[in-house]
Amino acid sequence: MSTKKAKIVANGTGLELQSAPGESILFQLTAEETGGAMDYMIVTVAPNSGPPLHLHHIQEEVFHIIKGRFKFQAGDETTICEKGDFAYVPAGTPHAFINLSDEPGEFIAVFTPGGTDKFFEEFGPMMNSDSGPPDEEEVAALLEKHGMSLLGPPLSAD
Repeated sequence: MSTKKAKIVANGTGLELQSAPGESILFQLTAEETGGAMDYMIVTVAPNSGPPLHLHHIQEEVFHIIKGRFKFQAGDETTICEKGDFAYVPAGTPHAFINLSDEPGEFIAVFTPGGTDKFFEEFGPMMNSDSGPPDEEEVAALLEKHGMSLLGPPLSAD
């Protein structure tokens, strides 16, 4: 018998963590609440911003765009995604995205297995430090600690 409990989450509520400056992640389900199965989050991405090219060694990801226009790269494919579009990224697939909109963009992300909140608990403060952004080696080490690898720079808008 499962010890997991059903959960109903009101709009705009959950565990809010920071990512890069001007970006936030609202976790509405975490691994802790799902027996490790998944994370469910709403991600807000600043204009002309997005993560560097990276991969997850174990986690699979799903992205569902709810606001904005994004350029996505997954493996060898690069495409534009807009409201309603969906992307699936298997574990081990290099990927990155950039918000091409002039305003913050949003998407729903699902990670399986879960645990992504533990990464952002460390990454957000690192990226928003008064001493400035971390160097690439610090970011790469944190990614490796959480089962990811840094592969290259962020995408460009062109």
